Amino acid sequence: MRAIVFDQFQGPIDVREVADPGAPDGGVVVRVHATGLCLSDWHAWAGHDTDITTLPHVPGHELAGTVAEVGAGVTKWQVGDRVTVPFVSGCGACEWCRSGQAQVCPDQTQPGFTHWGSYAELVVLNAADANLVAIPDDVSFETAASLGCRFATAYRAVAGRAQVQAGEWVAVVGAGGVGLSAIMIADARGARVVAVDRSEGALEAARRAGAERTVLADGRDVPAVVQQLTDGGAHVAVDAVGSEQTCADAIGSLRRRGRHVQVGLFTPVDGGPRVPMGRVIAWELDVLGSHGMAAADYPEMLELVASGALRPQDLLDRVIGLAEAAALVPTMDTAPRAGMVVLDPRRD
Repeated sequence: MRAIVFDQFQGPIDVREVADPGAPDGGVVVRVHATGLCLSDWHAWAGHDTDITTLPHVPGHELAGTVAEVGAGVTKWQVGDRVTVPFVSGCGACEWCRSGQAQVCPDQTQPGFTHWGSYAELVVLNAADANLVAIPDDVSFETAASLGCRFATAYRAVAGRAQVQAGEWVAVVGAGGVGLSAIMIADARGARVVAVDRSEGALEAARRAGAERTVLADGRDVPAVVQQLTDGGAHVAVDAVGSEQTCADAIGSLRRRGRHVQVGLFTPVDGGPRVPMGRVIAWELDVLGSHGMAAADYPEMLELVASGALRPQDLLDRVIGLAEAAALVPTMDTAPRAGMVVLDPRRD
């Protein structure tokens, strides 16, 4: 099969022929029809996940396709089924998986991190009966691919972790794939959204996704602006980027007793970012982590997508092939993001 491969962290990345994978016991091989380019894949290439990622490596973790091979012990899936998968695949047997919380499974696997991922024609997915999700016939592969990480992560962050209510102000810092998804979901729940980004193009995409107000992060005091726009601060803040500055801006944008959800991953600097804990304590703020979404929670989201209440397809910027994707991976931390880019390995 053809795949995007790198042999060293922060090194060259190219398209090459590699051996086809086989289905493990309990798992499947999926033929990839669409897979999203996500900043988390840049983190893998940059070497921020060396504790779980080995070389050479194929990145890619949000995907959709058809089952190409079924391993021993799989009972729910057969060749040809249209499927997607959460980027966190639980073991299916531990107490967290049994309670529907596979996103925190201690024995989880993640395509594109713990094993070769979906920037390829074929990808292995483990514990298929516990993790695979059927794609409704009226949902495209490109739309389904966006659900596996960014949209599903945003859905759990907004609906599950923060439990955003109609009429609340929600500040979303970062209008990339996760941020735009969070904006769309919060707006669909009747919330009022303030979007923050350093790019005017991203803010325009945020307005199309449902943001009522936007703030350009050009050096101005972002928390002060958001506090003014929301008459005292947001009820909920989402950091969809993952930096010391964006985390501080999100927390600083909250009103007293607000809820902060950290979604964006941090680069490893000085042991981790400094968080304004003085504000957290004095204002009794809730600080919540959000790490993807388990397969058990997909039906509610998919029902809203199929009905048109949520339209992740509107966030799609373009579809590209393997060669263009390989060139983009090293630049994803700095490239302007005004929508989701999806890779179709069959294109070139």
